[in-house]
Amino acid sequence: MNNPPNKTRRMAFMLSGGIDALLGSFFLLVGFGFLPMDLAQFGLENWHAILIGGIFFIMGIGVLAYNLSRLEE
Repeated sequence: MNNPPNKTRRMAFMLSGGIDALLGSFFLLVGFGFLPMDLAQFGLENWHAILIGGIFFIMGIGVLAYNLSRLEE
């Protein structure tokens, strides 16, 4: 299974985007209180988790969608 470098790179970016989206959704769930986790013990507030989660989720979905739209190349 010898993939060309561009296809391998694209698969790595899709994997990275998917993991970022999952991490972002986890942080959003914690920030909005759907997952019972006390962020104060880490020195963070809920809006920190919401901000970080929103950025991770949006960027992860963007990277994943861009690379999925370029599969034919």
